Amino acid sequence: MDFELDAPTFFSGPYLDRRSEVREVDSWLDEARADPSARYVVSRRAALLMRGTAASPPESRITFLAGDDPLVRAAEAHELVLLGWFEGSPCILVDLEDERSFEPPSDSHFEELRPLASRVSSAEAQLLATARALSIWRARHRFCGICGSRTRPERAGHLLRCSNRECAHQIFPRIDPAIIVLVTDGERALLGRQPSWPEGRYSTIAGFVEPGESLEDAVAREVLEETGVRVRRVDYHSSQPWPFPSSLMLGFQAVAEPGSAIRVGGELADARWFSREQIASGTPILPPPHAISFRLIAAWFDARSTVPLATLRS
Repeated sequence: MDFELDAPTFFSGPYLDRRSEVREVDSWLDEARADPSARYVVSRRAALLMRGTAASPPESRITFLAGDDPLVRAAEAHELVLLGWFEGSPCILVDLEDERSFEPPSDSHFEELRPLASRVSSAEAQLLATARALSIWRARHRFCGICGSRTRPERAGHLLRCSNRECAHQIFPRIDPAIIVLVTDGERALLGRQPSWPEGRYSTIAGFVEPGESLEDAVAREVLEETGVRVRRVDYHSSQPWPFPSSLMLGFQAVAEPGSAIRVGGELADARWFSREQIASGTPILPPPHAISFRLIAAWFDARSTVPLATLRS
């Protein structure tokens, strides 16, 4: 996979034209159904309908259904969500309810997005991430959190409103902000590993932002809690939507206080400093190139290397 620091992070980019103003048009669904170019993405319990190709390495593509497909024709209005315009055509999510029977095309099956990430294009990855996040949000807010009544979709599926007129609570899609940070002391990078990861795999430090906390405060707190290292400078780098289920990863680079000793705590099994030479040689095992953690490590490494890290690790 090609990697460029100035390219959009994986799961993001300019590929989906959201056209949020169309969500305010009451007739959006009638217009979409009448448009022969409209394409439909199918989701069930956050898994997405995909088909494979015989490429090497193997690739996966979205199984787009046309408007005349029996499933699309039979779909209820509350099962349909306008994702936006993709490759010039309206794109609608068919968010299947559990009880609806559906026989996928012979070359297609439902797959979870996380293992798909290394096999889909950047453009389709953004569309899939959007569809997955909306599907999970809808499934978790079928009932009003205030009065317990059923919710119903509005604004082309991007708003859920309580059906109790006395309540009428509005629920919008939410994202969970999380920081992810590469801490360095100049020539070394601080990386940690979680107990569930394969032996030898390390990554950058990450954690959720807490209420009443700035992003910079969250960086300093998470690094101190997880590794015992104090940071003295925090610089924003880039961000990445992470629909597992609904996070937004906010990437930073930070400089450690001189002499900070590592004291592993929190959720990490280990944390240590790695030199540029170790990272160049393949130690440790790094996150996959589509992850923002790899992007943060590569930005630091490439600043003083004649060969990009992505090339060394390809």
